[in-house]
Amino acid sequence: MELGLRGKKVIINGGSRGIGKAALEIYAAEGCDIAFFSRDQARVDATVAELKQHGVQVFGDAFDMNDSAAYQAWLLSAAERLGGCDIFIHNASSSGAQGTMDWDLTFRLDMMGAVNGCQILEPFLEKSGTGSVILMSSTAAVETFIYPQAFNAIKAAIITYGKQLSQLWAAKKIRVNMVCPGPIAYPGGNWSMIKEGMPELYDKTLADMPLGRFGAPEDVARSMVFLSSPAASYITGTNLVIDGGYTKRVQF
Repeated sequence: MELGLRGKKVIINGGSRGIGKAALEIYAAEGCDIAFFSRDQARVDATVAELKQHGVQVFGDAFDMNDSAAYQAWLLSAAERLGGCDIFIHNASSSGAQGTMDWDLTFRLDMMGAVNGCQILEPFLEKSGTGSVILMSSTAAVETFIYPQAFNAIKAAIITYGKQLSQLWAAKKIRVNMVCPGPIAYPGGNWSMIKEGMPELYDKTLADMPLGRFGAPEDVARSMVFLSSPAASYITGTNLVIDGGYTKRVQF
């Protein structure tokens, strides 16, 4: 199926590993020009080199998103260097910094990362005519998970924000959708650390997986890329749960 992504300009915050990296690989293979950042310069450089093999423009930068002013400046710079923005992916999260219990950090990265990204990129997305936004949430937002923590609550707020934004921006031809991954395992990710530090939780979570395995970054990235593409042009305001059946609620 043709996704209609060739030549699209994609901006993603966080992208040198995990779901973000998997999505960037697909976007590059589909012929998209890309701007992304991560905290680790070596990872950024390696990712840029890999993505450029697809013959697309790639702008990768290294900095700490904790600096809100620097993040906002980067968003504007990314859109200017790309010559616009067709797709914005809000992927960065306190979970990547092992800060899921830190309310201030989670609000800054997860919530305000989404808000600042949408506000600054709005004129570029509107000019695109096919603007698309993906806000990363989590199944921890839709069902009780482990214990009360900042990550769960803020990810729930992102779903509400995205749904309301989708209504406001529909007239501007900008689609807004949310993605809720379940437990996703990859080397260096949270679940690899949980496997080492809390093996009982890891084993119990795996046992609760109807499909018998943790998700891989590609499982989420493929659906996320489709949802952001022109092939999904009639989908907006949707919260897509990608969890291998892990959550038990019925979705109406």
